Amino acid sequence: MEKKIEPIAKAQNLVVARYRDGRVIKGTTYDFGPQKKGFHVVPLGEEGRKVSEVLFSDLKAVFFVRSLEGKQDRPLTKDVSEEKAEPGTQMKVKITFLDGETLVGTTQGYTLEREGFFVVPLEGESNNLRIFVISKAVKEVDTWK
Repeated sequence: MEKKIEPIAKAQNLVVARYRDGRVIKGTTYDFGPQKKGFHVVPLGEEGRKVSEVLFSDLKAVFFVRSLEGKQDRPLTKDVSEEKAEPGTQMKVKITFLDGETLVGTTQGYTLEREGFFVVPLEGESNNLRIFVISKAVKEVDTWK
């Protein structure tokens, strides 16, 4: 008999967790916290039946998304160095992952000594609301105001 999984919190986030080895898990999480070592995902289509434990040490990044169906984000074709970050302490970042993929957005700050840091995409229409980048999956970070 399968045990029904009850949510541990009322707030849920739609997430896409991308592993360093290329695997992807899509679903909802109720217990994500950047200060933790991991979190749980109820995979798409498994609601009420299955929960997967996801460890940051295995991941590249966690994408908090508008929709799990997603949309193919258009590659940036303009010079993002001319884009304006939101006022305040935000800085623009270009992250190069160990696998060569790049990500451009804004962050309020980062240190590679932490487990990870949040980035908000520059593209306003992106399916990604914010991205938790795992520090150990990063090759290089370029910043500018």
